[in-house]
Amino acid sequence: VITFVQKVEGVGFTEAVERLAGRFGVQLRYVDEAPGARRDSGQRTRLVEANRVAAQFYRRELDSPDATAARQFLSSRSFDQDAAATFGVGFAPRTGDALLNHLRQSGVKDDDAVTAGLVAQSSRGPYDRFRGRLLWPIRERSGDVVGFGARRLFDDDRSDAKYLNTPETPLYKKSSLLYGVDLARKEIARRSQAVVVEGYTDVMACHLAGVKTAVATCGTAFGEDHGRVLRRLLLDHDEFRGEVIFTFDGDEAGQKAALRAFAGDQQFAGQTYVAVEPDGRDPCDLRLAQGDVAVRELIARRVPLYRFVLSSVVERYDLDRADSRIDAVREAARLVVSIRDKSKVDAFARELAGMVGADIDDVRAEVRQAGQRRGGAATRSRGAASGGAGLDRFDQRDRLEQRETLDRGERGDGPDKLDHRLDHRAGGKAPDVPDPRERRFSIERDVLKLALQHPKVTAEPFAELEGADFTHPYYREIYVALCDGGGPTKVTVESLSAQVSDGALRNTVSALSVEPLHVSGEPDTRVARAHVVRLRELTALRRIAQVKSRLQRMNPVTETADYNRMFGELVALESHRRNLREEAIGGGI
Repeated sequence: VITFVQKVEGVGFTEAVERLAGRFGVQLRYVDEAPGARRDSGQRTRLVEANRVAAQFYRRELDSPDATAARQFLSSRSFDQDAAATFGVGFAPRTGDALLNHLRQSGVKDDDAVTAGLVAQSSRGPYDRFRGRLLWPIRERSGDVVGFGARRLFDDDRSDAKYLNTPETPLYKKSSLLYGVDLARKEIARRSQAVVVEGYTDVMACHLAGVKTAVATCGTAFGEDHGRVLRRLLLDHDEFRGEVIFTFDGDEAGQKAALRAFAGDQQFAGQTYVAVEPDGRDPCDLRLAQGDVAVRELIARRVPLYRFVLSSVVERYDLDRADSRIDAVREAARLVVSIRDKSKVDAFARELAGMVGADIDDVRAEVRQAGQRRGGAATRSRGAASGGAGLDRFDQRDRLEQRETLDRGERGDGPDKLDHRLDHRAGGKAPDVPDPRERRFSIERDVLKLALQHPKVTAEPFAELEGADFTHPYYREIYVALCDGGGPTKVTVESLSAQVSDGALRNTVSALSVEPLHVSGEPDTRVARAHVVRLRELTALRRIAQVKSRLQRMNPVTETADYNRMFGELVALESHRRNLREEAIGGGI
């Protein structure tokens, strides 16, 4: 029996024995007790009694004429008298000594009333801590009242705080107390599920709607001690996995709360979920607007907490932009790598890849890099062999996309739109001077070399190009300058150099005009066209990656028309790319 009480009520051996003795009227005799142990036990009994007397007093006062505002508040939230009685909701009179006098008449000493947090001291003597407020008794798992939560009702309340709570006392420890746990504990153990909401009225709404496992913290964020309490109630261990479901508002504060909960998620062996109403309503408001069924459906629609947290991070970025996708992956990777259970990391990385629309191997590589940064030099040296290649591929491919500020498929910018041109002139950071050895820009460089060194054979295929085909800002600006000058056959190296004002650009033009081409023999139209076609194929590949990314993030059921349109575009792009590939191969590239 003692072991059962320990597990169900989450207490130690001594407290379990004391509670059983108290329930059955058994007098305990303490042997070799530490000094003060009996005194502490006696104090607890007195403080519990003081809180019990106060709870009964507040409950009766809810029916008084002065409590009209309190009853109206409850009614406005669709809580009737039976609901108020179930949860012991009460009212603190507006006078400053009503509870104090009642406690004295009930035999509670002033010192105990102060220690219990029911009464405060001033230079003029003791006075009621709560005045003119709606009160919820906060109970331990055993049902003992250990404190109160009080809501402001009147504009002339001396405190501007919407909610006040009992201060820290020998009984009231807010870091480990959960409101509603006395009503929910048996159902939590039976169903292996706990629902954590944000307020007292949310607990009431959930229980009345049939979600009997709801609890709430008492004026503080959910912390490790709260987690330990739930673990005991869930009997949570490696062989038995329960559910913890958090409900948060959909706003920024709710997302921050989810991040805090995610940080503490590691303490549960069971699965942790989050339930967020699409319109941001809490369970109380949801029940008021849509009824009990809506509250039950909210909990039923729970999603894994890690998925909600990752989505909250990813949704802050414009995933149609390559640079934003990179930033989203890198920020989210820091969360993924923080998971203590490393067996879950790969599953979270897969989830992240689907959200962003990125290749899973690239996301894994970024997670490895985040782990190396987090773990320090030792981890970096261990991860170098396994992670280096993937990181290089991720950076090379996505940096290329990152620099693609023109996208003909999404923005329609042509070569005449050059607002982006070397934005360092407006105070931004100058782009790096292109390195001739960088392979990812080699085709762009070769096409420009052909245009400057062999303009006649290049002019016709060159007309098929667009600004989006050049991903390096320097090469793109040289391309635009060539177009502005009338094309390769109309522009000389001297006139092109005069047309660009940047010294590094002029040096690049000069280098392109004399640098050897990577072709055998004298270039002809076939060679020039093959280079142009290869460059266009690379643009098609980037566009295909963007469309795939967007498709990966779309819901084909709820976004059927857009999904079908994008899928059709993908099919057309793939066909276009294959044709370009065949033409480039035919030209010898």
